[in-house]
Amino acid sequence: MKLRLNPLAAALLLVGLSVSSAHASKDVVVALYSSFTTTDPYDANDTVSQAVAKSFYQGLYSFDKDMNMVPVLAESHSVTKDGLSYTIKLKKGIKFHDGTDFNAEAVKVTFDRVTNPDNKLKRYNLYKNIAKTEVLDPATVRFTLKEPFSPFINTLAHPSGVIISPAALAKYGNKGIAQNPVGTGPFKFVEWKATDYLKVAKFDGYWKKGYPKVDSITWRPVVDNNTRAAMMQTNEAHFAFTLPPEAVETLSKKPSLEVTQGPSIVQRYISFNMQQKPFDNPKVRQALNYAINKEALAKVAFSGFADPMDSVAPKGVEYSTKLGPWPYDPKKARELLKEAGYPNGFESTLWSAYNHTTAQKVIQFVQQQLAQVGVKVQVQALEAGQRVERVESAQDPATAPVRMYYVGWSSSTGEADWALRPLLASESFPPRLFNTAYYKNDVVDRNIAKALNTTDKAEKTKLYAEAQQQIWKDAPWAFLVTERSLSVRARNLAGFYVMPDWNFNFDEIELK
Repeated sequence: MKLRLNPLAAALLLVGLSVSSAHASKDVVVALYSSFTTTDPYDANDTVSQAVAKSFYQGLYSFDKDMNMVPVLAESHSVTKDGLSYTIKLKKGIKFHDGTDFNAEAVKVTFDRVTNPDNKLKRYNLYKNIAKTEVLDPATVRFTLKEPFSPFINTLAHPSGVIISPAALAKYGNKGIAQNPVGTGPFKFVEWKATDYLKVAKFDGYWKKGYPKVDSITWRPVVDNNTRAAMMQTNEAHFAFTLPPEAVETLSKKPSLEVTQGPSIVQRYISFNMQQKPFDNPKVRQALNYAINKEALAKVAFSGFADPMDSVAPKGVEYSTKLGPWPYDPKKARELLKEAGYPNGFESTLWSAYNHTTAQKVIQFVQQQLAQVGVKVQVQALEAGQRVERVESAQDPATAPVRMYYVGWSSSTGEADWALRPLLASESFPPRLFNTAYYKNDVVDRNIAKALNTTDKAEKTKLYAEAQQQIWKDAPWAFLVTERSLSVRARNLAGFYVMPDWNFNFDEIELK
């Protein structure tokens, strides 16, 4: 029988036991706002799991700390005029952690796995347009698509698009690889203790000579905001993310720490299940947007380190169109509710995809705001397992239990397709993807599809603008805020960055 401590006690105990030796042996301790769900990026829906997996996995392409796309395991690529075939030249002389050669066969085995629907991987829908992956020679691979897909290289740069050791896949199997990850990254997987920590150690055979410059990283999920801040105060962690906004002033005064505020493409919204009354009525959805004061929400829940959403695809994502923000007007909200047949409001439920402190502040604030226009909601912050079971795994839109759902999204391909299609295309209802509003609009579907099939930037700009304008009008979400990234690091830690999509870049990580 395994003894389980509560998350706070477990985090403090483990940190306390390991800190002195960790600092001495150049072990970097990172405190994160959420638990990890898996070490398999192809089976992860959450950014944290994918970010941590970058310790031991790498892809053909990636993004630097400023979200500029860069080749990693790839040397170069070319594409045919019809947009259906991509030929990628690979770097040579790279080894996986188990000694297996990185080559075109490894790429093929990896993508054959995710594009096989029988494997039921969560990122299947991101890569399902790949018809086949072929080995042309050990250093050349060719992807043939089912239909033209202009952001294909951006998709390969998504943090899920890593290359896995084919020998490890053969040994551990489709599901077992999640407990035994083997990649080409700077660190080797050591141990994962569920909600307590995940540890990785320096890979001596790493292909970038002289790296990594630290011995290990211990990733710790610490859900409680105050505990993360306290760990930095007492030198029990080198880096904490997200930083609770209310802790900024205190931590900024400590000479050994540096607080960083950065741009973000992480948007926070509440989806409305449009398959269910009263959310099938656009006036109700519009009313709820008017009922929430986004400026006040940014101050109350985020201490001002967030901005009201003014677009569907956030600023910083290619083809974003500014449309708002949606004004605060409770009088207008009550009028629309009356016109929709709800003069006295209604009752519903509001779930949060997260159970950390900031998320709880958000749903409590929204609960109070909606009550002022007669809408009474019961709120619940879900744990990761509850989120997967109740929301992401729902099989039938007609019986999906979700009603109002507070969640966030970052388009980790840097392009509007992944800001819109997974969340708002009718093909993306759960469990396939994350359209938890069960939103369907023919104009939006058509424009998203057309944009994928053209490389004409002017045409894509027009198509994505029209789609975003329609979505804004239909209001399948309460458009809340774009959250700024807040992190704190020990000043002796260098080369660790939070990217705009809340992933991490730590290629140059170093303890000085």
